[in-house]
Amino acid sequence: MQIPPARHTVSPDPSPGGVFGVKQAVEAVGYVSLVAFAALALTTVNQWRRRRDRAAAWAAACFSTLGIVVVLGQFIPAHPHTTTERFLLKDDVAILLLFPFLLYRFTTVFRQATSLLERSLGLMTVAMIGWTFALPRFPAAGEPRSRWFIAYLVGFMVHWTVLSVVASVRLWRAGRGQPSVARKRMRFLAFAAAALTVALALAVANNDQYSVYALATSLIGVVSAIAFLLGVVPPSIVRIMWRRPEQERVQDAIRDLVTLARSQKEVAGRVLGPMADIVGARGLAIRNEEGQMVGVHNLPDDAVEQLERGERPGQGDAEVVELDIPCGSLLVWTSPYAPFFGNDELRVLSTLGALTGIALDRVRLFQQEHEVRLALERTDALKTNFIALASHELRTPATTVHGLAATLSRHGDRLDAEQLKEVRDTLEREARRMATLVEQLLDMSRLDADAIPIKVERFNVHERLSEIVATAAAERGADVKVSAPEGLEVSADPVAVERIVSNLVTNALRYGEPPVTVEAVQTDRHFRIAVEDRGDGVPPQFVPDLFERFTRETGSRERASGTGLGLAIARSYARAHRGDLVYEDAEPRGACFKLVLPMKGDVEAHRRRVFSDGR
Repeated sequence: MQIPPARHTVSPDPSPGGVFGVKQAVEAVGYVSLVAFAALALTTVNQWRRRRDRAAAWAAACFSTLGIVVVLGQFIPAHPHTTTERFLLKDDVAILLLFPFLLYRFTTVFRQATSLLERSLGLMTVAMIGWTFALPRFPAAGEPRSRWFIAYLVGFMVHWTVLSVVASVRLWRAGRGQPSVARKRMRFLAFAAAALTVALALAVANNDQYSVYALATSLIGVVSAIAFLLGVVPPSIVRIMWRRPEQERVQDAIRDLVTLARSQKEVAGRVLGPMADIVGARGLAIRNEEGQMVGVHNLPDDAVEQLERGERPGQGDAEVVELDIPCGSLLVWTSPYAPFFGNDELRVLSTLGALTGIALDRVRLFQQEHEVRLALERTDALKTNFIALASHELRTPATTVHGLAATLSRHGDRLDAEQLKEVRDTLEREARRMATLVEQLLDMSRLDADAIPIKVERFNVHERLSEIVATAAAERGADVKVSAPEGLEVSADPVAVERIVSNLVTNALRYGEPPVTVEAVQTDRHFRIAVEDRGDGVPPQFVPDLFERFTRETGSRERASGTGLGLAIARSYARAHRGDLVYEDAEPRGACFKLVLPMKGDVEAHRRRVFSDGR
């Protein structure tokens, strides 16, 4: 049996006409094969020295065996006679038998095989190596082959073919869904293993080392060596050609990043798809500098929820790679083959991630500038509206006060006691109305500008509501009933609660009918206060405008005076507390206003979210 590619000791014999004969061609191809397999061995060993990972170690062990075989073959004559020469030949064959098993083990680094298959293939390799050393000798080329040696050759090819087919199929199938470079590298390795198997089969079937048949065998061996080199370390120009589809996607992604996006989620949406294509990622996620998820790609909902909780979900056998980028981080769920076959692609992804980080920061600055501009515009509009509303609403009481004061000043000595009392009472009422209006306008302006802080304190609900009702109802305190569990304490802003409840109680007594009930309840996450009366309620057509400023229902204008700001201020206080104030029709009749406030933990969580959004 000829172990390809081995050196032959017969000197060249050019054929007539100066043309190299088949023998010279076989030997020339043998030297090319020697250089190719030796270079393959040295390259994989150097790759292992740089990477120091399991995949590189198995690749170095695997392809070093071929290098050792071709180098050792240079010292073995075509017709070994001494014991040392025969022992070296057996060593060469035994090392060759290791190659398909090591190639198979290389594939298991990325995806584990069943233990039964691994044990069976390992035992087969050990048995064939033992059989190799048990043979008395290998017949030289042209010598007759015994039945025992033919049986050995059959076992040799069965062993080699089974292992090579298993490794080739695993590599070929794993290439599906991989980016271009990784897929082609893996399939070149699969093709090379299959080609080397064909070369060995032809070599085993041929007993003439200098025939055209032998030349074809050697050429197939060279092709397999070149294919192995392209699979392990493809040249840069080859990688560029293979990477062209992904390169176009990268260029498109960079072009999209140059175009200004309006949000960080929009940036993530533009680049996550091309990023996944570059490395064949099974999932991607981008975090901003606050650690918030701004975009995910091809991740299930439960995985997204885990990420939002700060956990790192798994995706089967995917390798999780975290890349630091400016103003955030990029999480990549790659296939287990990507770190070895797609190392360059990961570097390209890192570059694109850096550009994405810059784009995220640019969007953040744009959003901050936009929010500042909106805040300035909002402040200017509030100032303008405040002046307009104040001048409009204050005109009537100011005019009345001015007129009454002028009347007292100019004609006070002509008025009798009853007229003086009426003028003074009216003057006092209008002055009080103007003072109330000024106070409400100031409250509204501070609420609009978010200038009223919410200070959460713990207080007894029943005691606090009783104090508020006593002040708001005054002499009508008997018409109001407070209902709250004894001992109930909540964490809320007592000032906000007082402003809201006192306004609701005053409105219920002014526009509704007794009895008025103030009821407080607490659930797991919310605190509710309901103020209910037995009046006519709010007409359905007026409910949409109920909380608008300076709006009052026609019937309420006739029954009592007011500014139309009370409910608007009460709702603003509720929303400043991250809660709300809503209206419902009472049963069987009347009006029911419900204040809903979150508990302290929810308020703090909302504050953290608002702060992280840059508000």
